[in-house]
Amino acid sequence: MRFMMIVKASADSESGVLPTEEELNDMGKFNAELVKSGVMLAGDGLQPSSKGARVTFSGKEATVTDGPFTEAKELIAGFWIIDVKSKDEAIEWARRVPFVDGEVEVRQVFETEDFAEVMSPELQEAENKLRAQVAAQNS
Repeated sequence: MRFMMIVKASADSESGVLPTEEELNDMGKFNAELVKSGVMLAGDGLQPSSKGARVTFSGKEATVTDGPFTEAKELIAGFWIIDVKSKDEAIEWARRVPFVDGEVEVRQVFETEDFAEVMSPELQEAENKLRAQVAAQNS
């Protein structure tokens, strides 16, 4: 089961305050644990929303709004994608994130099989081919 551990933004992360060397060292150790255990698929920090944009859809129209965005607590500052056996295991990893302050949200990632009721076998096969292509490109 894949889960995304989402790091919620803070006033500091949104204003571009970089982590201290100690915080980077602690995060590096945590990331090394994830890799050594074989559960880490991806993980990165994100630039502040002031360097981003939102694309909002209404009908066939797409509107682009440049950042920054308000409500830092609703924004994302970073993430990990992990592959574990259960939600409980994902939560255990999230509990080990070396934060003094902050919030990590744990969300399960949909798998193709989760859409079996509404997805034709042909569409499932096409999706699986795309996933295989992405995996091959990233290996």
